[in-house]
Amino acid sequence: LLLSGKSPFLVYSTYTLMTLDSMGKRSLEEMSNQDQKTEEPMDVDQPMSATRGSLLTLLSRPSPFANETGALPMGEFEPLPKLTGATSDLPATPLSSSKVLVVGAGGLGCEILKDLAMSGICNVHVIDLDSIDVTNLNRQFLFRQKDVGSSKAKVAAAFINERCPWMKVTAHHGMIQDKDPAFYASFNVIISGLDNVEARRWLNATICGLVEVDEDGDPDPSTIVPIIDGGTEGFSGQARVILPRITSCFECSLDAFPPQRNFPLCTIAETPRRPEHCIAYASILEWPKQFPDKKMDKDSPEDMKWVYETALARAKQYNISGVTYMLTMGVVKNIIPAVASTNAIVSAVCVGEAVKLLTFMSQNLNTYHMYMGSQGKYTELPIVLRIKILKLMYRLFSRCICAYLCV
Repeated sequence: LLLSGKSPFLVYSTYTLMTLDSMGKRSLEEMSNQDQKTEEPMDVDQPMSATRGSLLTLLSRPSPFANETGALPMGEFEPLPKLTGATSDLPATPLSSSKVLVVGAGGLGCEILKDLAMSGICNVHVIDLDSIDVTNLNRQFLFRQKDVGSSKAKVAAAFINERCPWMKVTAHHGMIQDKDPAFYASFNVIISGLDNVEARRWLNATICGLVEVDEDGDPDPSTIVPIIDGGTEGFSGQARVILPRITSCFECSLDAFPPQRNFPLCTIAETPRRPEHCIAYASILEWPKQFPDKKMDKDSPEDMKWVYETALARAKQYNISGVTYMLTMGVVKNIIPAVASTNAIVSAVCVGEAVKLLTFMSQNLNTYHMYMGSQGKYTELPIVLRIKILKLMYRLFSRCICAYLCV
């Protein structure tokens, strides 16, 4: 849908509809041959409607799981008149009139921008300090080889605006600390895709500081800017909804983060046993000796090549194998291997929560979602919704057992 420029609200792709249509035609041909042998013609299902199951449908009808029924009610859902429309002429909805900020245009940020475009959230701003590296191209699909060295925020915004004419993405290249509080207060929702704990702490403190309270100490709802914080690490990821001064904030969960792995200095200098020890030796001990007046640029290919070659020479000295250029970058820049599918899943949860906060069509997370791709996933759901899901699973399971016994 992103590449074809079709409506972001269509859940079923054109390919699916064509497949269903061709299946229907084949059935009709088969029926014509079978009509000569049978007296009663067979019924043929019509192709599924393209608008069924779209966001427009959800915005147009009442919901038993509206936002006001959840544990974190932010507003009351009011169904809009029946909505229809194409991408070039979208009707006015809370999604099209909202203003959303995406913090970070990396692996998670690219997925978030794509999901926002497909959800019809048109007015989007994106901020990021980083430039595009060749190692980003395997998963950050908004970038191309020609974009290496350019601003991530600017290239991502230009790509989305070109492919999705209904979008208006504004890029900001720079540090989030360079923006004043009024900038962040102008958004309806902020979606964070940062990979830096300190930056996330700063953003959390800034947004929480925007909330005004009355004489009784109750927060003013009009000054609350929800934060949807997403993060991934390999096959694991999490998404959480932060309502400043209402729910727990980012500072409340700092103890849940694993400590950064460091190597003992004596091991690095005297008894290296792993390739990581050799890389740390080259970057921590040898670099200051060889370049006392120059700070290492972790984004410079020349500097990284020198660290790699120095680490490789030390590894050969101690008969240690496994030193590669990619591992060198991972150790020096503290890079955790990224998995594209994890980014896609977590970004979908983040944008889904943004849609709920902007439209009140459904209950928000209370308050987090944890994804563990190698083991399973865990979501904190309201008890009423959990009971309904269990009942539905029980009914489906019972029907499957009955069908099996009948066969």
